[in-house]
Amino acid sequence: MPELPEVETYVRALEPLLTGKTIQSADVYWPRTIASPDSALFPDLIRGRRFVSFERRGKYMLFGLHTGETLIVHLRMTGELRIHAPSDPDSVPAAIPVDKHTHVLFVLDTGEELHYRDTRKFGRIWLVEDVAEVVGKLGPEPLSEAFVPRILMQALEGRKANIKALLLNQTVVAGVGNIYADESLFHAGIDPRRPGGGLNISEITRLHRALREVLQAGIEAQGSSLQNYAPPTGGKGGFQEQFRVFRRGGEPCFRCVTPISRIVLGQRSTHFCTTCQK
Repeated sequence: MPELPEVETYVRALEPLLTGKTIQSADVYWPRTIASPDSALFPDLIRGRRFVSFERRGKYMLFGLHTGETLIVHLRMTGELRIHAPSDPDSVPAAIPVDKHTHVLFVLDTGEELHYRDTRKFGRIWLVEDVAEVVGKLGPEPLSEAFVPRILMQALEGRKANIKALLLNQTVVAGVGNIYADESLFHAGIDPRRPGGGLNISEITRLHRALREVLQAGIEAQGSSLQNYAPPTGGKGGFQEQFRVFRRGGEPCFRCVTPISRIVLGQRSTHFCTTCQK
């Protein structure tokens, strides 16, 4: 599933491609993709809306419209947004084939088409007036100035769940998933099995710093391209070349050559070094 760096990469790439453009029409081919409003009403409600702002909240993309509404997209496991230029410059709308994995199609006033594709059909789209309806329960943004070690300490205080599970809990920290949790815990030198409430202030400070550094590195590398994710402008992300533990089970640790361990915590594959992470 795309995590914070992948979603941030999407938002940054789409902003210059969509800013100021208007949705001329929309077609919904898989109704369940539209979480709100009713999929039958969605095409009429989105028609004529112009893209004016681009933000991210956790793993959600927030596309602000000139009417004050927000188009929210969550890619989940295999969702993707792709912009297609008109096949015929004089043809508006563009005549671009729609394959079986294209579930929502937006035709823009430029003749371009914005395709939402999703092989597994888990992704969702919302059109809302109040973004809090969808993202209101999310925890703090780990790259925001407001996210200081004290905030993380308060979120972990008294928690008995293991720290890996807590990092994946979107009400604790928004946007962190399996990849960046494993990598951050390695950089902080913390065993993922430890109870979150048992970390001392020094360990929380290290984890806070590791989260911010690892997520920023992921953004700079345009995310991690493994099975499904690719930036919307094509090519691949590069953060997988920087993995220190994730999906390296059995391979030697880059610090101490101890084989990287792979276990399952909370039904999630977890990778760590038993020597470097205490």
